[in-house]
Amino acid sequence: MNLSNKQKQYLKGLAHSLKPVVQLGGNGLTEGVLAEIENALSFHELIKVKVPTDDREEKEMIMDAIVGETKSLKVQAIGHILVIYRTSDEKKITIPKK
Repeated sequence: MNLSNKQKQYLKGLAHSLKPVVQLGGNGLTEGVLAEIENALSFHELIKVKVPTDDREEKEMIMDAIVGETKSLKVQAIGHILVIYRTSDEKKITIPKK
């Protein structure tokens, strides 16, 4: 599923007031962290994840791994915050048509 620019803008607007639900710790991206992200996505559909690392390449690799492992869509990445979206069985967010 790909999102149009209009749909991404809509999700960015919804995500603006959200606080990060999951924050990576010193151990980085572990199975437990991925499980928490999965649970949060299943419940909320749109979440923020904080990736506190100073190395840009490492941060990009971690963010790409999160998106790939959770089969979610990257809506936005600003600084250390990643905004991802994945529809759940009970649709909570209605995205506008293209």
